[in-house]
Amino acid sequence: MNVSVENLSTLERRVNVSLPITQIDSEVDQRLKKLARTVKLHGFRPGKVPFRLVAQQYGPQVRQEVVGDTVQKSFGDAVRERNLRVAGMPKFEAAGEAGDVAEFAYTATFEVYPDLELGELGQSTIERPVVEVGAADIDRTLDILRNQRATYEKVDRAVEATDELLVDFAGTIDGVAFDGGTAQDARFVLGRKRLLPEFEAALVGMKVGETKTFPVSFPADYAGREVAGKTASFEVTVKEVAAPVVPALDAEFARMMGVADGDVERMRTEIESNVRKEADRRIKARIKEKVVEALIASTPVEVPKALVAEEVERLKDMARRDMEARGMPVGNAPLPDDLFAAQAGRRVTLGLIFAEAVKKHGLHAKPAQVKAEIQALADSYERPEEVVKWYYGSAQRLSEIEAMVVESNVVDWALGAANVVDTPVAFDELMGTESAA
Repeated sequence: MNVSVENLSTLERRVNVSLPITQIDSEVDQRLKKLARTVKLHGFRPGKVPFRLVAQQYGPQVRQEVVGDTVQKSFGDAVRERNLRVAGMPKFEAAGEAGDVAEFAYTATFEVYPDLELGELGQSTIERPVVEVGAADIDRTLDILRNQRATYEKVDRAVEATDELLVDFAGTIDGVAFDGGTAQDARFVLGRKRLLPEFEAALVGMKVGETKTFPVSFPADYAGREVAGKTASFEVTVKEVAAPVVPALDAEFARMMGVADGDVERMRTEIESNVRKEADRRIKARIKEKVVEALIASTPVEVPKALVAEEVERLKDMARRDMEARGMPVGNAPLPDDLFAAQAGRRVTLGLIFAEAVKKHGLHAKPAQVKAEIQALADSYERPEEVVKWYYGSAQRLSEIEAMVVESNVVDWALGAANVVDTPVAFDELMGTESAA
């Protein structure tokens, strides 16, 4: 077998392969002879079909299989011998002179993984958030939980900023109605940030039976492109006003939160534990993002286009599944690659850098680390032993945990290599007012 390699660019390669056609012919002949021992044709006993008829009937199919197998094996041998790390799917094409019956030749064009040199993190500064969780923070969390579980009772007064409303509304732009701008018996709670602030503000002070017309400006980046950046006129009629009734901080509320015996102090302790875990999770997420930024900034990478294209398709598939789960069937509707290109490029870049760090510094997941991670996840369930068994019962689930451990190992290594500065962060800023629960 003759092999030559051409460098088409920094990452693109073309491998030229040729081998004697007799090698193909010999393998085809062997497979046909083996097939002839068992093949059945009308009028002949099994194994008694003349070889000529077997070759005539099955020859083209067998030759196609042999050619495919030969290409795969010879290409694999060629790239292994030359230590070429193929990125993405190669493009195979027939080669050789027309009418040349002496040899079988083809070319394979592909990209290779880049040679990475990890940057010096000693020149990078990573801010590590530090937050203090105090009693007042737990009190505010309890208030949020109580407000989230409020019930609503009809009232005969003007609308206030946290009421639940039942309204009819009709919106127009330049006198023309638009999709989603009209509704009958629409029910919603003010203050949940699900409506435009201008719309909510205009409703405060209205009473049942009152109709009001007011303008609302849609932001330039509004999801509905046909109204983005435009000003609409809304006519709204209030049909019902209901005020929130917040549950008391008592045994009944504790039972509502899952504390069977209604012990309020136990509920508070459990909520504090959950809040601290959530704060820790968010801090780790922020640290990881800072590490990612430092790694990308310090390690220039030329990313194989084939890997980015594959990642774009993966992200598009994830987006389709997410939209389907949200009740927005998209089927095979095309999604523009441009929407996912930047994210795909970043993910591939980060994957290459992480892989190099793991290889260079031995950051692979150790069995003890995987076991500890699974146990930590299982401890939040009523029957942790069953959760542990569930994870170890699937290679895929186990690999997901291993990936989490590897990610943590890389982050820990980066923090050890970089300059780390602890930065105090307010609890509300870390958690978000509506996210503390």
